[in-house]
Amino acid sequence: MHPPLLDAFDRTLAHALSIDGRAPFSRLAEVLEVSDQTVVRRYHRLRGNGLLRIVGLPVGSRVGLFESWLRVQCAPDAALAVAEALARRPDIAWVSLNSGGTEIHCMTRARTREDRDALLLEKLPRTRRVTAISAHTVLRKYIGGPGVWAGLEGLRPDQVAALRPPPPAAADGEARYTLDGAELAVLRRDGRAGYPELARASGLSESTARRRLERLRERGAVYFDVEIIPEHLGFEADASLLLTVPPARLAEVGAALGSHAEVPFAAAVTGAANLLAVVLCRDTDALYTYLTERIGAVPGIGQVEVIPNLRTLKRAGMLVEDGRLVDPPPAP
Repeated sequence: MHPPLLDAFDRTLAHALSIDGRAPFSRLAEVLEVSDQTVVRRYHRLRGNGLLRIVGLPVGSRVGLFESWLRVQCAPDAALAVAEALARRPDIAWVSLNSGGTEIHCMTRARTREDRDALLLEKLPRTRRVTAISAHTVLRKYIGGPGVWAGLEGLRPDQVAALRPPPPAAADGEARYTLDGAELAVLRRDGRAGYPELARASGLSESTARRRLERLRERGAVYFDVEIIPEHLGFEADASLLLTVPPARLAEVGAALGSHAEVPFAAAVTGAANLLAVVLCRDTDALYTYLTERIGAVPGIGQVEVIPNLRTLKRAGMLVEDGRLVDPPPAP
């Protein structure tokens, strides 16, 4: 197994940024008990080398996005080309090659029902060498949206408490909030983008851009996440799990998986298998142990399908090239 590229301080910094991705460098330095220059230097090295990105993402349920998880079956000689084409689409956040290289998994975030249906009913079915499509609507996320993945560690409890931003306000009757597309595009590339850049993108004044973003964060419409390629943390075994759980136990089982350090993403989805989880382990032996001891100990789980991830092409809107996170091409 290749050694991870992130050292102990890199991991601690990543943990801090997962709690508040827009915390000022001075605040991060104070909590981490190092100099400002140390934090700035490490962050820019990690970001410049494509090892870490802060991404600003919408909360689908708060802004009216239609989120779906797709399984796309392809002829073996066409899967990579189809996956690369999907990765170039701005409405698709995640793309991976799975299951022997003939199956593509991707997560879509469509602005309208019509956009979602156009992809599922028109574009993909007409794509040459696509043999089958299975679409699963994301109903509820247990981890993988706002919240901190338990697999990131390094901070003491008091440091976590010092960095944790106030919880978002409860829904106030306004079911959905409006996001400026240009502003959101900037935050997807760089969640720490400054207010002058956000103002230029949205055509607003700097003070208005600041208030707008603060309001969206307070209302839970936008969150900031850390994206790291798992291999750089030492995780070599990457798989998706599809679990069948009785509806009465779904929330309980989903919450249990969401608390596992091995699970950065878990969500209730439509379909016969109604719980989707992404699992990261050190190696296949650790994956076996996780399945037999951790999954096996959770009451209420029926069938489990384990689908190995062979290659990830896109993560949280960022392309993955040669083990690095890079900006996607501009949207047409």
